[in-house]
Amino acid sequence: MKLHNYFRSSASFRVRIALNLKGLDYEYIPVHIARGDHKTGPFAAISPDQLVPLLEDEGERFTQSMAIIEYLDETQPEPPLLPHDPVGRAHVRALAESIACEIHPLNNLRVLKYLVRELKLDDDAKNAWYRHWVRLGMEAFERQLAQHPAGTYCYGNTPTMADCCLVPQVFNGQRFDCDFSGLPRTMAAFEACMQLDAFQRAQPSRCPDAEA
Repeated sequence: MKLHNYFRSSASFRVRIALNLKGLDYEYIPVHIARGDHKTGPFAAISPDQLVPLLEDEGERFTQSMAIIEYLDETQPEPPLLPHDPVGRAHVRALAESIACEIHPLNNLRVLKYLVRELKLDDDAKNAWYRHWVRLGMEAFERQLAQHPAGTYCYGNTPTMADCCLVPQVFNGQRFDCDFSGLPRTMAAFEACMQLDAFQRAQPSRCPDAEA
């Protein structure tokens, strides 16, 4: 397996966690998206959406972190990242997508760059945008968690795809000084995840292309 990714990318971080939870070895191929390397050169030639992550496996190339995680779960079923029952799978997907589809798209790098370069927002305004949407989304995430029985992680007592999405979002939010107070279930799940080696090894500071 080869994973084309960027150390600070939330979507890449999700896949690194999933690979670690599955105990899968992979070749780490850095793509420096802050420099624009995803739009030029060899990576642009193999990635139709010119986004990270991109996973190569068995002669196939897969894009989009959520699709990659589900592919890994279907081809390497142990330990499962989705519950076995349809109800549980739907709940975990909803939790994961509330981050991957509702929070993250408003705050990824290309959106922040557009706010600055095209709309001429200064850093304070850009950061206020980021914090607003993260806080709003995490409050909704906390309300979702409250609908389910308490467990160690986002859904139950084993990590799922929802935890693969939660941890990178909290990491990036902390970089922007987002407010995570008053989110007890959310932060308890985050802290439980960070006790696991799979999450620790996936974090940005442990990546070979990490920068200060």
